Amino acid sequence: MTTTLSPAAITPLTIQDAEALVATARTAAEAAGVAAAVSVLDAGGHLLAFRRDDRAVLIAGETSTRKAFTALQLGAPTADLVDAVQPGGLFHTLPTALDRPLLFIAGGVPVFRDGRLIGAVGVGGGAPEQDHGFATAAVEALAQSANHPKDS
Repeated sequence: MTTTLSPAAITPLTIQDAEALVATARTAAEAAGVAAAVSVLDAGGHLLAFRRDDRAVLIAGETSTRKAFTALQLGAPTADLVDAVQPGGLFHTLPTALDRPLLFIAGGVPVFRDGRLIGAVGVGGGAPEQDHGFATAAVEALAQSANHPKDS
């Protein structure tokens, strides 16, 4: 017998989750000497948390949000989608009539809980590979904290 979970059974991405994602990505970026912006979106694409290092270029904020949006819309890390937009790639002719254009540069990572997409984090400011690492570290830390909640 297969049991399906109702949408209400999945805990959505909370403000506390979003703040933890921002803090972890920020710490990773600072440790690497990178001035970065971090954006966290909920499952509906709404901005839950944002942080931009004052030393980061202004476009880093928009970049981090668009990376998160792309990861959310396609349910995959943007680093995995770069080849898909090249000529002949799966998304080469993907329409861009969304409210916010997609951005296929590493640094956007979706957030899943119990197998369901609940949001995304995007980091902009460093090299794409660095941004991907910072976003991935944040998502992994959040998953780890969910698996090992603190004692009350």
